[in-house]
Amino acid sequence: MDADHLSVRLATVAEYVPAGSRLADIGTDHAYLPVNLAKRGKIAGGVAGEVVKGPFENAQHEIEREGLSDRITARLANGLQAIKASDHIDTVVIAGMGGTLIVQILTQDFNRLAGVKRLVLQPNVGEQNVRQFLMTHGFQLVTEQIVTEDGHDYEILVADKVAQPERYTAEQLRFGPYLLTEHNAIFIAKWQRELARTRQVLAQVQSAKVVPTEKVAALETEIKEIEEVLQRVGA
Repeated sequence: MDADHLSVRLATVAEYVPAGSRLADIGTDHAYLPVNLAKRGKIAGGVAGEVVKGPFENAQHEIEREGLSDRITARLANGLQAIKASDHIDTVVIAGMGGTLIVQILTQDFNRLAGVKRLVLQPNVGEQNVRQFLMTHGFQLVTEQIVTEDGHDYEILVADKVAQPERYTAEQLRFGPYLLTEHNAIFIAKWQRELARTRQVLAQVQSAKVVPTEKVAALETEIKEIEEVLQRVGA
């Protein structure tokens, strides 16, 4: 992968960055995403934020190599601390991290999202945590996508700033309101695998010398929820 050839995951993220926006890519790694978007004229400019020195230097090098230093600024900073008011950022991407870490990044410097109109978030796990955060912090999901690449499934959550976000059920928070409605083949395959994994965990827990009843009950509930969704979507 390079700035001219994004992975399926990052290319899908890129689709939801509005044209003409000022982007902050948090955890940018090599800055492939902002460089790609700038080269295609899709963004006006922005910031490539990275908390680790090595990836920050990679990002800096990539930006300079492509002659984009006047439009994209690489910053070594923790999370949203890479954003300054003078950047006029209106779109934030955080991709390739766990959902808990994404929520932590958004929460600890939430004030830096003051001018942000869109979040494009791609958690590797813990998607439910991210949806819960969006719903309770003034961001409305506008679409979700699920893609598969190299044996891994990735959910991309796109949310816009609104006055009153829609309230979601526990099922919608877990499975994704848009993904539930579309229930494409990748979604179904993901939850079939998750069902098999959870059944396996339950069997292991039940075979323990001392069976933890609360854990068993939680796993059985989880299995029932997944089975109901899969049955409903005809899987």
